[in-house]
Amino acid sequence: MAAGTFMLAWVALLWLLEAIDGTNGPIVQEYGIRPRDLDEVMDIFPAAFLHFGWNHLMANSVPLLIFGFLAAVRGLTRFVGVVLLIIVVSGLGVWLTAPDGSNTAGASGVVFGLFGYLLVRGFVERDALDITVGITVLLLYGSILWGVLPTTAGVSWQGHLFGLIGGVLAAFWLRRSPTARPAKVPPGGIGPSPWS
Repeated sequence: MAAGTFMLAWVALLWLLEAIDGTNGPIVQEYGIRPRDLDEVMDIFPAAFLHFGWNHLMANSVPLLIFGFLAAVRGLTRFVGVVLLIIVVSGLGVWLTAPDGSNTAGASGVVFGLFGYLLVRGFVERDALDITVGITVLLLYGSILWGVLPTTAGVSWQGHLFGLIGGVLAAFWLRRSPTARPAKVPPGGIGPSPWS
């Protein structure tokens, strides 16, 4: 329940920001990522919440809601860490590699990052349910992987690619600690001596 509420609030915030800024408004122009400008490095954070119009926002809203819910349902604290790592890796990737003079913003880096996170989380943590979630996400949404290739003018494949990488890194770096297994007790009821 908390995961669903959190994601609905997040998407609502994106829509509110777009309503305030408007298509290609002054906020996204100011806080989008302009590559290799040291003054722009910190814009990687607000850029993930801003869009260049309603079509751009709508394209990101549904997958963000779905992937975010599936990732957040395991715990909001870790989810926030996952998202922050994705934003940093995606944003820095754009800042380092995007073409000169470009301005990049949008939640698609986070979308691709959460997609990558969901794909590998179950395998990293050896969790059957999360493996099933990852396979289902791949079967239903695997075609978005074409977005990491430079095939569409005006679309930041760099943000998509580095977002995906950030999500995979998050699955490894922020994985759950394995649960301690109790020592096996032999028949008869007395376990091994701690001094043996």
